[in-house]
Amino acid sequence: MSFSAETKDELARIEEGKRCCNLAELAALVRMDGTLQIANNSYALNVITESAPVARKVYRLAKHLLGLPVDIMVRRKLRLKKNNSYMVKIYPRTLQDLQQLGLLDEEGEILPGIPNVLVKKKCDRIAYLRGAFLAGGSINNPEGTYHLEIITNDPLHAEALSKLLNKFHLGAKVSMRKNWHVVYIKESEHIVEFLAFIGAHRALLEFENVRVLKDMRNQVNRLVNCETANLNKTVDAAVRQVENIQRVAHTIGLQALPEPLREIAELRLEYPDASLKELGEMLVPKVGKSGVNHRMRKIDELAEKLEEQSKRVKKGG
Repeated sequence: MSFSAETKDELARIEEGKRCCNLAELAALVRMDGTLQIANNSYALNVITESAPVARKVYRLAKHLLGLPVDIMVRRKLRLKKNNSYMVKIYPRTLQDLQQLGLLDEEGEILPGIPNVLVKKKCDRIAYLRGAFLAGGSINNPEGTYHLEIITNDPLHAEALSKLLNKFHLGAKVSMRKNWHVVYIKESEHIVEFLAFIGAHRALLEFENVRVLKDMRNQVNRLVNCETANLNKTVDAAVRQVENIQRVAHTIGLQALPEPLREIAELRLEYPDASLKELGEMLVPKVGKSGVNHRMRKIDELAEKLEEQSKRVKKGG
């Protein structure tokens, strides 16, 4: 089972004690996954999902919360080993039943977005978002990129969901993907907050564990890369210094150098892999890293001058 499916399975088993929260969650599930049929002054709501726990939740809420007749059917998919789909068929008796779910207004017209009456209180907003995620949401495995989204084919509902999420300061945004409107959250901290307040505590712990391990691994990699870069610089500098010292030795001889420069030049030739700090500690008296670096720069400058003189002589010849 994927991380997203495990998260939904956990959320589908949450049972709220307040009627207002249950109503908000059912309203979100119906609006996201449901279709409304009207024929001969009778109504039917068909809610289709591939999640058995979600189907059971819709069935339970519609039957016990609203006291409506409900049927549930399983459509088995044998081809390509696809998941079964479940259709929960709800039979509203009156227009008021549909109004309670925020689907129709008093005139029987379809209501856009999210009716304020359903999400007046904080607990209702949380329940509505839980239902929306159960119906049309997904979350990436935290081992990969951090991404949580809720998709809908209704642009007004997408904007309303984004605003509802941002009441909790979650940085939600809306984008288009083919014919779908995608409400998404990218920041790992915001995803953690979302999982926490909708009640996915087990998924939250797993997400946090993976996130901590990833952060530690990334930090170690950065440190290793930094150390490798520094080591490469040290090696490159040492190679250049040895080449310049050898150029001086072959041209004017190390004995021609002032004693401080000659000492450090001889040490570098003897210990080509040593750091500047290590070379300084070998001198008597000891010299700090900056002092050794200063002497090396003097040798580099002398080697460059000797190289330029050699080139001029060759041209003149």
